[in-house]
Amino acid sequence: MPTPSRVVVCPSGQGPLRIDEIALPDPGPHQVVVKQFASGICHSQLHQMHGPREMPQLLGHESTGVVVAAGSEVSHVKEGDRVMVTWVPRRPDLGRRPNPVTLELGDGSTAISQGVFTWADNTIADEQFIVPMPDDVATDVTAIIGCAVMTGAGAAYHTAGVREGESVAVFGVGGVGLSAIVAAAVVGADPIIAVDLSEEKLDFARKFGATIGVNASEGDAVEQVRALTTREGEFTFLGTPVAGVDYAFDCIGLKQTMEQILPAARPGVLGVSTGGTAVLVGVPAANVEGLSTRAAAGPFRSFGRIAVEPRPYQLVPLMMALELDPVRLLVADDVGIGKTVEACLIARELLDRGEIRRIAVLCPPHLAEQWQRELAEKFHLEAELVLSSTIQRLERDLPLGVSVF
Repeated sequence: MPTPSRVVVCPSGQGPLRIDEIALPDPGPHQVVVKQFASGICHSQLHQMHGPREMPQLLGHESTGVVVAAGSEVSHVKEGDRVMVTWVPRRPDLGRRPNPVTLELGDGSTAISQGVFTWADNTIADEQFIVPMPDDVATDVTAIIGCAVMTGAGAAYHTAGVREGESVAVFGVGGVGLSAIVAAAVVGADPIIAVDLSEEKLDFARKFGATIGVNASEGDAVEQVRALTTREGEFTFLGTPVAGVDYAFDCIGLKQTMEQILPAARPGVLGVSTGGTAVLVGVPAANVEGLSTRAAAGPFRSFGRIAVEPRPYQLVPLMMALELDPVRLLVADDVGIGKTVEACLIARELLDRGEIRRIAVLCPPHLAEQWQRELAEKFHLEAELVLSSTIQRLERDLPLGVSVF
């Protein structure tokens, strides 16, 4: 039986986002239909919205929900199971290539996805992108495990393998960068240096475990990192002091930051020890040409060959971390900021481009003033409070028959 769904569609060519009401087909043998609790918002969706599009696109690649239907060949989840939707195949070794979702829209056109789509109330995906979750975990905070947490924390835990006492620098402290910082803090890395252009974001990163903040707008970020990590009594074969971190993470994907993480990693001592490692985590917004590696100190590692099928011992520390107040700041629940930072950045961008005229933020009444303050201070968005105490005043200034919304 088809499942009705309201889906965000990014139209072909240019144009604002729209919401289409469609009917999801019955799942194929290897597909799962999921009713979603919450979806993450990632900066990569901004790349999709601003990039060239020959066909309509479906957005979003991380969420949590409950299975409402499963295909005949699906055995790891069933109707009623809580699950995570992610963009990474959970078992690429099975030999079957997962199929990205395409949907037929009401106007007869076909919308494509980058594997999955989660900006919808119901979604359908290949079972390779569906990971079972314990029944007793929160359904809001876990929505960002499918991309931000898995990508950032995974880069630190698995790609780099950061260990206790090793030094780390994270360039870009959005959702992915903050997740990398959390993982580095959990294993006991020291120091953990957060690098960004915003002092507010650096203060925010300290709540997640960053021990030092480097404001790249106030000087050469690489030189600041190296000055903080100079090793006394150790010298390169050229006689210069050894300086730099054991692991430098680029969680943005710009040509500039890719070039910065290379010299930010410490050089090795000839015949004695290897150097640090630069890890590219961010997705480049475009093809990067002319990348300079002349100042590179250590090997360059790309977070590309990844897969996930979480075991209980892997999920438990993540679930425990999600109970901590700092980690919950990644999610828009009782604090009004965090992972929502990226959503507000997208809204600010769309307003500046003239693609939308206004936005609405729905929140509990007791958080309204905090939301108003955060939107004004962090995004320069002036918000009007629509509350039971203000609605009559707002309606008096409107033409007859016009809603305040």
